[in-house]
Amino acid sequence: MTTELPDPPRRAGERETLRAFLDFHRATLAMKTEGLTDEQLRQRAVPSSTLSLLGLVRHMAEVERTWFRRVVNGEDIPLVWSDEGDFQAAFDDAEATGAAAFAAWQAEVAHARRIEEAAESLDVTAYQPRWGEDVSLRLIMLHLIHEYARHNGHADLLREGVDGAVGP
Repeated sequence: MTTELPDPPRRAGERETLRAFLDFHRATLAMKTEGLTDEQLRQRAVPSSTLSLLGLVRHMAEVERTWFRRVVNGEDIPLVWSDEGDFQAAFDDAEATGAAAFAAWQAEVAHARRIEEAAESLDVTAYQPRWGEDVSLRLIMLHLIHEYARHNGHADLLREGVDGAVGP
């Protein structure tokens, strides 16, 4: 399956634009990981790092779950990969499979989309315990765009190291 990058609108409302850019970055991560074996997904840029494409997918499942389900929806659920709340556990990909990571990530993205679409407006606020304050859905969407953009830069380098593939 080939991932198509959505073309964000040039002129649209704020929410539609944020949604489109978030989906663009989600699709970019999917594209950067397409067609790779579990072994290739586990390859690291440098031996001292735990950063891998598989770890990035697992991490983004945590990010989606934390911000949309735990913060916006107020769900009392553990992290995907750690019952103890250890965000770094997502990067431990030694026993992980691509199939499980992608299934979890796609499920969390689907939950996130439903939660965002059901929210009355970007001004909806929710308590972020880590920061000790309320945050708006607008900030959450911008934060996720930032998080994906940063990690998609990592994914560019990791993918090039795996098989030389470059580009969007």
